[in-house]
Amino acid sequence: MNKRLTIVLLLILSTWVIAPAALCGKDTIKIGINAPMTGDIPKVGEGTKFAARMWLSDIKAAGGLKVGGKLYQVELVIEDNESKAESAVKVNIKMITEDEVLVIVGPQASKQAVPAGDVANNYRTAMITPWSTNPDTTKDRPYVFRGCFLDPFQGPVLANFITEEFRFKKAAVLYDVASDYPKGLAEFFKKAWEGLHGKGSVVAFESFTTKDPDFSSQLTKIKRSGAEVLFTPQYYNEVALIVQQAHELGWNKPIVGSDSWGSAETVQLCGKECFGLFFSAHYAAAGATGATKAFIDRYKKEHGYVPDDVAALTWDSLLIVQEAIQACGAITGNLDKDRRCVRDALARIKKFDGITGQMTFTEDGDPIKCVVIVKISDKGEYEFYKSVCP
Repeated sequence: MNKRLTIVLLLILSTWVIAPAALCGKDTIKIGINAPMTGDIPKVGEGTKFAARMWLSDIKAAGGLKVGGKLYQVELVIEDNESKAESAVKVNIKMITEDEVLVIVGPQASKQAVPAGDVANNYRTAMITPWSTNPDTTKDRPYVFRGCFLDPFQGPVLANFITEEFRFKKAAVLYDVASDYPKGLAEFFKKAWEGLHGKGSVVAFESFTTKDPDFSSQLTKIKRSGAEVLFTPQYYNEVALIVQQAHELGWNKPIVGSDSWGSAETVQLCGKECFGLFFSAHYAAAGATGATKAFIDRYKKEHGYVPDDVAALTWDSLLIVQEAIQACGAITGNLDKDRRCVRDALARIKKFDGITGQMTFTEDGDPIKCVVIVKISDKGEYEFYKSVCP
């Protein structure tokens, strides 16, 4: 075979190989999932993954995602951020530059979502975090959105709730100083509490560093401070340790938590020690109705346990992303253009009825929505106690 004929045949073969691949890429929408599958809070990653796969199964059952009259296959690119900020950043860079995702859902925790959001914004790729309540996540970042309320709202809600429910005037706070979420929420709570009861009414403001297992020194100071209530905005892996150690030291007063308590693991790890305690949440599983109950029942049937806030918020966030993609009217194949379209469509969503409540979005990409106060029942269930709306 002469050299010229060989080159011609190779060109023909390369066209056959490349053309179907390019067509497949054009007809497939990739959505990135940046989640903590390992590390300190793997249950958060598990709930994210399970909810995302449930959503994807619905899309597949419908034959694909219809955009402008055309059906597109959807691929989820699920990556583990290891519950680390630096890993969340690397995951976003990879998904944007290598996997060429259209939009990213996650990370969940603020410690990862804040730096990862900076990456998404710089690369002009829309990102929606289902669970990050720290205001810095979306601040001055037009490509970053969220599916949850913010800590500047959650902090005052908790301060008001404790005041009205218990009539207390002296509070203590215990938080992780090395993590964006608890540190920020602790400060918002302190400001709100002192606004209600005066300077110095937070009689103990104690901190620790991530992965510290012993809180006896801080809890001893809190017990001696004269505090009537302890507020601790920590994740499920720390809540049990804090509550159990507080009780061992003789603390018999209320302990109140935040939305980071919402994992099923909180009760599994804490047991009866946490019965009767309150925390703020995005929804309450016990007694849910309508679409929320349908999601809970389906999730429980498929995965064996009641979904936590993270799973429910991930579900809502993916439906928000779906609405935005469909609002574009077409997928052009120009990734930069399509990413911009999704971002603009997300910014135009004004009202959304999710399983975690109705959301009205601000220009900053933040939803205005209600906070649910949950009580842990004597059966270990998360019961609706009351809701507080803006």
